[in-house]
Amino acid sequence: MAKKSLLGKMIKVKPTPEKSEEEFVFNQFTNLERELLPQDAGSGWLIKSEEGQLLVDIYKEGDAIVVVSAVAGVKPENLEISVSHDLLTIRGQRQHEDQVDWQNYYYQECYWGTFSRSIVLPYEVRSEGAKAILKNGVLKIYLPRAFKPKIQKIKIDEYED
Repeated sequence: MAKKSLLGKMIKVKPTPEKSEEEFVFNQFTNLERELLPQDAGSGWLIKSEEGQLLVDIYKEGDAIVVVSAVAGVKPENLEISVSHDLLTIRGQRQHEDQVDWQNYYYQECYWGTFSRSIVLPYEVRSEGAKAILKNGVLKIYLPRAFKPKIQKIKIDEYED
């Protein structure tokens, strides 16, 4: 007789002749996830109900801020990058090329669908001179610093005594 796994012992799984204990446990969890998570006609069940969120690296290079993010599988026409003062927003969509029946998955960890990320930058940047490069699935955005005087003198136009 096969030894029960710890997970099998915890949830008291009884394998069938058609399915091993591990397959049975996996199917129980994925069935529960499908019941709790929204359905998407194009790709089966989703891992998250909200948009995916990008992970980013941000660093200084000279007088510019550089934002780097892995966006493997995303085409340039499926990316939208906008900047306003000190707020950068990256939106996009990663489309699944293959149509795989959800029942055939062992793991589904890759995020497919829309994603976005808004980042408050450490200082204001100029949109003029900004550039974005997408190479080998890595997005690199260069944002030049907007230099403004820290103290601005204001002339008194009217005076009453």
